[in-house]
Amino acid sequence: RRRTIRLVTDELDRMGTIVDDLKLLAEADQPGFLRFEWIDLDAFTHELHSKASALASRSWTVDHAGGGTFLADRHRLTQAAMNLAHNAVQHTTESDTIAIATEVRDDHVCITVRDTGVGISLSDQAAIFDRFTRGTGAHLRYGGSGLGLAIVKAIADAHEGRVELESRLGEGAKFTIVVPRDPRDGG
Repeated sequence: RRRTIRLVTDELDRMGTIVDDLKLLAEADQPGFLRFEWIDLDAFTHELHSKASALASRSWTVDHAGGGTFLADRHRLTQAAMNLAHNAVQHTTESDTIAIATEVRDDHVCITVRDTGVGISLSDQAAIFDRFTRGTGAHLRYGGSGLGLAIVKAIADAHEGRVELESRLGEGAKFTIVVPRDPRDGG
């Protein structure tokens, strides 16, 4: 009976997470989804590194911490970066490196998570940000609903930004969230 209760509880938790993720995706286009505040980029970078490094035993580094401030939703950007860090953990081993970096490029802020893991095939890259889409063989490495990268994209889109991906099989992946430094300036 305890085993059955544990299995049912685990399944309910998993289903609850999927419902929460779908709710977030539905709300991403609605007014009020983002709560803007001024964020110190250097401090934010180190916060992300601290939170991400608690996910798993990897070689966690900060490649670069940008300076200055930017106007964005701290909670949502943290959520997006943590989704990327979680994905990096899923596609790496303890001997791999996962790095966080931020920089100001023109009038945009870039938040990057890169890893030295398995990488993503070109054929998977075309659809990887679609809802319920997972890379080839992902189901063999970890469980998941295929909503994490769709959420990252929705958060970037809500900030009038985008997500960039650079990856080759066997050479890791680099995801960069690019958002306007001050969306009021037409960023």
